[in-house]
Amino acid sequence: MATKIRQLSVESDNTGLEEALSRRINLPEIRRIAARAVERVENMERLWRLAGFDNRLIGVNALWVMTHMPRSKSAWLDSHQDELIDMLLIETDVSRKRMLLQLLRDRKYAPDTMRTDFLDYCLSKINSECESHSVRAFCIHLAFKMCRHYPELVAELEEHLSMLSQQQLSPGLTSARRNVLAAMKKLTIR
Repeated sequence: MATKIRQLSVESDNTGLEEALSRRINLPEIRRIAARAVERVENMERLWRLAGFDNRLIGVNALWVMTHMPRSKSAWLDSHQDELIDMLLIETDVSRKRMLLQLLRDRKYAPDTMRTDFLDYCLSKINSECESHSVRAFCIHLAFKMCRHYPELVAELEEHLSMLSQQQLSPGLTSARRNVLAAMKKLTIR
């Protein structure tokens, strides 16, 4: 009997998750949903599937929940790193791009597993005034995480950052540029 009740609860949780993500929600709700999602791998996988939903609101909210998952679930997010990148490369919605980039910012980038298509994407967005400031700032940080292993890529990133000085920058972009330039000076590969 208890197993049936638990099974019904899990099924209603899955339906409830989609329902909860299908409307406007606030940060306390996001945190509550994230806390429930990390209780079981099945919940996290359901959240992952909802992140790719055609319904914009459900997809954005699912990604927003994922940005609030505890660091203890980094390994689970790391297992989806390539899929996150694949989603980002074809994404046109600014909110989804921002959430995907935020999730990718916290991943690790080893020199032997770097994806050049993702690096090219980040470098191309840094000076693109068509992109939002947040997307550009995330791309600065991500490009640095990938470039820092190679002196020639650090030099290329430095060129992109120097071109930024010719643009009117938001405080966030100014900060991202300044922080990455400072981190570049500390590199020992130069």
